[in-house]
Amino acid sequence: MNQTFRSNSAKSVVIPGAGQGIRARLANLTLPCALAAALLLAAGCASRSPTHAPVEDRGTGLSRQLPAAVDPANIKQPPGFENAGKPGYYTVKPGDTMIRIGLENGQNWRDIVRWNNLDNPNVIEVGQVLRVVPPASETTAVVTRPVSPGSAASATAIPPAQAVSGARPASAPASAGAAPAAAVAAPSAAPAANGDEDVGWIWPAHGTLLTGFDEAKNKGVDIAGRAGDAVLASADGRVVYAGAGLRGYGNLVILKHNNTFLTAYAHNQTLLVKEDQTVKKGQKIAEMGNTDADRVKLHFEIRRQGKPVDPAKYLPPR
Repeated sequence: MNQTFRSNSAKSVVIPGAGQGIRARLANLTLPCALAAALLLAAGCASRSPTHAPVEDRGTGLSRQLPAAVDPANIKQPPGFENAGKPGYYTVKPGDTMIRIGLENGQNWRDIVRWNNLDNPNVIEVGQVLRVVPPASETTAVVTRPVSPGSAASATAIPPAQAVSGARPASAPASAGAAPAAAVAAPSAAPAANGDEDVGWIWPAHGTLLTGFDEAKNKGVDIAGRAGDAVLASADGRVVYAGAGLRGYGNLVILKHNNTFLTAYAHNQTLLVKEDQTVKKGQKIAEMGNTDADRVKLHFEIRRQGKPVDPAKYLPPR
């Protein structure tokens, strides 16, 4: 006898000659297959990676330790920061050296080192605040150790020439840079002492004028000449620097004439004086050259209380 059997897929299967026994056997086979399919489906769900179904952990949020707040009292400040912005103090900028700080403030760099009790003048940091005027208890004299006008001593002093980088040393926190690290606290513009303005300047070289004063581009005047031409002290004074430690100036001599005026003589090929010597107006202090320059010339600056001024307003007419 032919009988029709309907499977779970709703299709009819005709089994010729099948009786009641065959129908029972087919039913017994269908149940295990359905059960096996259900087990496989459950196993597949259980084996999924947890990354496909992120779980938010709400129960442990309060137990997580938050970073502790930064205590400003524990931040290491640069030396002298409490004096930032005060008259007579200077805040170190990137690229500064003690030589440049002295020139910009009209002081001998060695005096600044002493006033600030610096153990190593090559170790200063951005944001450090330095005293750049003498303490009230100290009076400075321009002439300390006279030498004969004809002296031709070679410049042997090696000054600090290490520029301060823009990056703060590891021991100093970056947050301290938010302080007036790049600001300059100018010294108080005290009136010139009696007689300080009456210097009696002369031209430091006999060549023609190449470039005039421009406060933004040229902080002095450039005078032409030949290699070896004499460079003369523009007035009586004391050598506060002789060397090549200031970038852009080459072999440089700086004279301090009184508590108001400095002069700078740059790009020399030979220096004939050394630090702390006194010189007379018209004395040969160097020979003209082209160190750190595009040609042989003398770059000459007059600084009044550290600020560049136009030498043409002070030098006699030619």
